[in-house]
Amino acid sequence: MNLIFLLMAFCVGMAMSIQAAVNTQLAASIGANSVVAALVSFACGTIVLAGVALSRGGLGPTLAALSGQPLWKFAGGFLGAAFVFGTVFLAPRIGLLSLIVLVIAGQLITSMAIDHFGLVNMAMRKVSGVRVLGACIVALGVAVTLFGDRILAGLRH
Repeated sequence: MNLIFLLMAFCVGMAMSIQAAVNTQLAASIGANSVVAALVSFACGTIVLAGVALSRGGLGPTLAALSGQPLWKFAGGFLGAAFVFGTVFLAPRIGLLSLIVLVIAGQLITSMAIDHFGLVNMAMRKVSGVRVLGACIVALGVAVTLFGDRILAGLRH
């Protein structure tokens, strides 16, 4: 794997945490309105992406091809909106760390299934035993992050 791509993926993870924190602060400053904060976040992202798309040659042929796509291919936008809303809604309720470790656990399990079975028309990439072990270690880390203090407190009494 290309080291630059791995670094980019790490930065995407950093951006997710920062985005959740920033959007949570936006929601708090506008009356704890998680839906409007998510809408503003998506609107800002849409403006940036439209500018980049226009700078790369326009939207004409691409927009024309959209009408021939099956509806399920538009689910990404709904899932993205659910993700942004979910982070804005949940971060102040369960904490950013708990939110992110659970997001990572959900991503890990879902990504392994998609890769292993080639779901959603993705290339099939068999998940090896070593990768499953790595996922289990991450899951253990999630459990320790979420419940470690309680477990230690229980052991002390």
